[in-house]
Amino acid sequence: MSVWRVLITSPQLQHTIEAHRQRLIDHEIDAELPPVVQQLSEEELIALLPGVDGIIVGDDPLTRAVLLHADQLKVISKWGVGVDNIDLAAAEEVGIRVTNTPGMFGDEVADVVIGYLILLARHLHYVDRGVRDGQWPKPEGVSLAGRTIGIVGLGQIGQAVAKRALATGMEVIGTDVSSESAAVAQRSGVKIVDLLELFRHADVVSLNCPLTVENRHMVSEATLATMKHGAWIINTARGGLIHEDALIAALVSGRIGAAALDVFEIEPLPASSPLRQISQVILGSHNGSNTADAVHRTSVRAIDNLIAGLGGTAN
Repeated sequence: MSVWRVLITSPQLQHTIEAHRQRLIDHEIDAELPPVVQQLSEEELIALLPGVDGIIVGDDPLTRAVLLHADQLKVISKWGVGVDNIDLAAAEEVGIRVTNTPGMFGDEVADVVIGYLILLARHLHYVDRGVRDGQWPKPEGVSLAGRTIGIVGLGQIGQAVAKRALATGMEVIGTDVSSESAAVAQRSGVKIVDLLELFRHADVVSLNCPLTVENRHMVSEATLATMKHGAWIINTARGGLIHEDALIAALVSGRIGAAALDVFEIEPLPASSPLRQISQVILGSHNGSNTADAVHRTSVRAIDNLIAGLGGTAN
């Protein structure tokens, strides 16, 4: 008979749960998998969490209100790196352990950043659409070599982006709140600058930092006004880093030339979002880390953390 009730809301782990089912059973864990598209709402979590001992969470909002209804919760195991969706202070107050899975998919997200970069530079997505429609389009692109990419956040993902960008011949500038991360990136060929200088000088800005209270809406109307006319923005980190209304206005005016967005302030992206109507925007589905290899190793780590948090020994 299972001892532990556990909720799994990470879509990636839900989709591959059979690969891990026996291990959960071996540790006397009864895994419940509620239907999830991107994340559950606060109301759904409040209804589900009473009597639950642990949760492997994706981007679901584990707010103070939610955690106060989690009467038995011992551990929150985040599937992924960013814990901005978890009220850490509230979790600490009620004695809930919080873990995450850093270092699991830096290369995968960096591949997506470079994929977006090439699409923006050579309009390959436009060409594909045109040929499918019976046209033979030949849009003029731009060369990446010699252009400057500014990377905000030089952790594992940012450093992987830098490595790939340097290989294309781009100049890479970057910034990070961690002097240690900045020093590692600098040794690989990244020029370290402050945030304002990065926005002023980059031809393309890639956001690869965690979302915090301090940097929410770092890409604002004021920030966009400092950027080069026609510059691009790539965001594979968190939607809250960008003030979407300000970005939309800058795209419509031509101040910002293009954007590739894998993440948004509200996910899934609402049908009413003006971003859907702006042709120079590439839209993603918060899927940058999703490869079979990355999902497996992240799921293994998240389950390790869950078992340890429940008082077992991961193996």
